[in-house]
Amino acid sequence: MSGYDRALSVFSPDGHVFQVEYAKEAVKRGTCAVAVKGKEVVVLGAERRSALKLHDTRTTPSKLCKVDEHVTLAFAGLSADARILLDKARVQAQSTKLTLEDPVSVEFITKYVAGVQQKYTQSGGVRPFGISTLIAGFDPNDRTPQLYYTEPSGIYSAWKANAIGRSSKTVRELLEKNYEPDMDEEQTLRLAVKSLLEVVQTGVKNIEIAVMRPGQPMDIVDAERLDAVVTSIEAEKAEAEAKAKARPVRREP
Repeated sequence: MSGYDRALSVFSPDGHVFQVEYAKEAVKRGTCAVAVKGKEVVVLGAERRSALKLHDTRTTPSKLCKVDEHVTLAFAGLSADARILLDKARVQAQSTKLTLEDPVSVEFITKYVAGVQQKYTQSGGVRPFGISTLIAGFDPNDRTPQLYYTEPSGIYSAWKANAIGRSSKTVRELLEKNYEPDMDEEQTLRLAVKSLLEVVQTGVKNIEIAVMRPGQPMDIVDAERLDAVVTSIEAEKAEAEAKAKARPVRREP
């Protein structure tokens, strides 16, 4: 372990906590996850690793997880860490509902998740969670979509669209170029799939997409609809490439 600082709460000379930086590296190596807000919809997508021949894919955990009927969480990083954090968030959501007789708000559960992540950066006998999360959904009796991002350090922030995990910088650049406010469900779904295809080379079989609508539980997009969207995007891309090739090249005199 030479060259690595194993102390949990020791600052480096430039003001960073090394353990948190290591956790961020675990996130960067995780599979990509994307979330995009539309006018009255939130679409979450994740890259799904190729299943081995003997895997039972029906019971393999998903990267898109239901916290409550109106809140969904997507993550990138260490799946075992995500499972523990997700269980804590689910218990908190149910506890709040039992105590206040109202479903938990998206911002409240985001603050709770970020608080747990921060606590694990300064407590003895534990290490920071090696995951970042995208938490999306709708507050009760509200049609405004909510999307939040949390880091291993405990920082949380609101976003219109974001990506985490492997090659997230490339995906985020594509989202910045193509995002438009007040997109309908089809446009939002299309942008989420298009951004994932930037990093998923195997196409539709390694993509999973969930759609959140006001007052409805998480809806996993079926393979048939997903295949139609991917086919349309690929056709559009091929057409754009053909036009670029056909364009005459101007030569300097």
